[in-house]
Amino acid sequence: MLDMRLLRKDSKEIETRLKTKDPEIHLEPLIALDERIREIKMKVEELKSSRNHLSKEIGEKKRKGEDVQEMMRDVSGLGDKITVLDHELKNLEEELSYKLSLLPNLPKDDIPISPDPKDNVCLKMVGEKPNFAFSFKNHVELNEKLHLFDFKRAAKVSGSGWPAYHNMGARLEWALLNYMIDIHLENGFEFWLPPHLVRPEMMYASGQLPKFEKQLFKIHDEDYQLYLIPTSEVALNGLFYDEILKEEDLPRKFVAYTPCFRREAGAAGSQERGLIRMHQFNKVEMFCFTKPDESDRVFEEMMSSAEQILQGLNLHYRTMLLTTGDMSFASAKTIDIEVWLPGQNRYYEVSSVSNCTDFQARRSQTRYKGKEGKPELVHTLNGSGLATSRLVVALLENNQKEDGSVTLPLVLHKYMNGIKELKP
Repeated sequence: MLDMRLLRKDSKEIETRLKTKDPEIHLEPLIALDERIREIKMKVEELKSSRNHLSKEIGEKKRKGEDVQEMMRDVSGLGDKITVLDHELKNLEEELSYKLSLLPNLPKDDIPISPDPKDNVCLKMVGEKPNFAFSFKNHVELNEKLHLFDFKRAAKVSGSGWPAYHNMGARLEWALLNYMIDIHLENGFEFWLPPHLVRPEMMYASGQLPKFEKQLFKIHDEDYQLYLIPTSEVALNGLFYDEILKEEDLPRKFVAYTPCFRREAGAAGSQERGLIRMHQFNKVEMFCFTKPDESDRVFEEMMSSAEQILQGLNLHYRTMLLTTGDMSFASAKTIDIEVWLPGQNRYYEVSSVSNCTDFQARRSQTRYKGKEGKPELVHTLNGSGLATSRLVVALLENNQKEDGSVTLPLVLHKYMNGIKELKP
């Protein structure tokens, strides 16, 4: 959430920057609402001051035995006015909080301004696209003989868009997860296995609510009001909800494994068949709490850890600095890491590393005590490290042989009990 004091200070400049993310944003109604709230607060304080003054006079007159009935009626009238204004104030403050919660984070100054993802900036390319001397297959076609996942039986159980990994497919998925976690542990991250269901407050704190309510799976009944996490970022961000961290403990660098659940999966054409876009997928997530002056450095550390994984897997990838219009709601800066998928003839994101500055921390009130002893908001950062479904697709499609077998990267051999190849 943005700081209301910042909006008051320079609403025109802030609106201009926010419009680079969402052209429909207009701050004038919000500023007018804030001014009305401040007017009412001032009026309430004046009324309370008058009431206190009258009450003091009443006390003095009572001690003198004077009649105070009319003054008591005046005090009662002031109390009624205060009650009415307090009720109005409560409603207006709730409205202001809601309107503030719909505003995205401000993009950093060095972010390319454009509403079009085609204007994302390629920062670097690593490795090369494979050259096949045969007619290569996509991962769904490879699966017809490898039998790594079963979409038909998964659909029988849960409907379309839900995966079921089988035998070597399940082992490959588990091998990838363990390999990635080990890399992050070597790079100084703390390992967590957080809950998969969270309270609405945690969704709000991470920026998922209220804006993305319709994209989430939830449980609402007489006993529970919980959401399935779309990413473990939500749970990790909530670990220090309304807490004050010690400055010497920062940065805190977390890595977690969870399945992730999203409604957004859907048929986007034949290119997105199979594992490309699912309602449920596995992901290793990086999440960090830092002091503001350390967040840029930690961002680079997260990028490095994610890239190390892809380099170990010998996959061709590129890093893309996202434009203002393509960044996530809570992010001030995002770099996507995209792998080449031959079967789709395009790059697909497998990691998205974002610096959310103090946007989430203001919602969750996660702070640290600085040198002056005053609590300050931390910065939060998140990044996929990595999401496995598209990573599995990349491994299968980039490492396939003409007979339909798939060579596994050296780094996975120990996690696959020495298995070096998936054979039909």
